Order: sequence, then structure tokens, then C-alpha cells
Amino acid sequence: MATALHNLSDYNTNNVPDASNMCFGIVVAEWNPEITGALLSGCVSTLEKHGALTENIHVKTVPGSFELIYGAHQMVLNGGYDAVIILGCVIRGETPHFDYICQGVTAGIANINTKSEIPVVYGLLTTNDLQQAQDRSGGRLGNKGDECAVVAIKMAKF
Repeated sequence: MATALHNLSDYNTNNVPDASNMCFGIVVAEWNPEITGALLSGCVSTLEKHGALTENIHVKTVPGSFELIYGAHQMVLNGGYDAVIILGCVIRGETPHFDYICQGVTAGIANINTKSEIPVVYGLLTTNDLQQAQDRSGGRLGNKGDECAVVAIKMAKF
């Protein structure tokens, strides 16, 4: 469903398992920090809302969205997490860079998911402009970070 038709922060709290015995890794891109910081804030607060302990939420940063692949892979290999969440934001520009980064991150995270014993949740905003990114990181369309936290909890229980 298109995000314009669904608020990213709306979900049935009764369908979310208790996360009090779960450990989460979060990899956040430093690029577009006003957006990725808001995604991280939403993600962490939603994990905690569902019982995750602060000491069981481990956050690492990487320079940009493409590096999310490496960061997620390292967390999967070394972390002992129940789920890993990637958070980033790529805003379309004037060159094909947007397409290469978005396709690369998508393929990289999909590859990790097919080979891993734990889920890696895809929280990369791919927007046409800054306003769309703001709308999806705590603005009028909710926060993709909230959605990723709920997905991580559910997938960790899968």
C-alpha cells in the first residue's frame, strides 16, 4: 500500500509481541541527519514502548546509506541480536546516483536476509524531495522508524 494511503505510525498494538527479552541492532546512516535522527528516535521509542530494554538496543552509525549493508552484515555476524534494523534516507538529486544507491542497498539487504538466521529490517527512505522525507520521518505520514521497530519485533518472533 502506498504510504500516502497509510500512516507509517499506525498499527494495532495488540498484534505486537512483547519485546522485553529481545535484543536489537540498529544501523543508522549519518547522511541526511535530520531525517535519520528522527527515524532513529521513532524506532527506539517504539521498541521501548513494546518492552525492549534500553541496554538491549544497540545503535551504530555509518557514513551513508550504501554503508548500511556492511553495518547490517557486521551486526548479523557479531552481535547476538534478535533482529537488525537499517535506517537511512536517500533523496533524489540531479544524477543517477539515487538509483544506484537505492538499488544497491535494496539488493544488499535482501542478500543478507536470504543468508542470515536473523531478520534485517529495511528502513531506507527513498524520496523525491526533502518534504517527502520529512513527511515519513515523523511528519504527516508518520514515522518509518516506528514501522521498522514493529516489523523487527514481529520478525524476531517469526
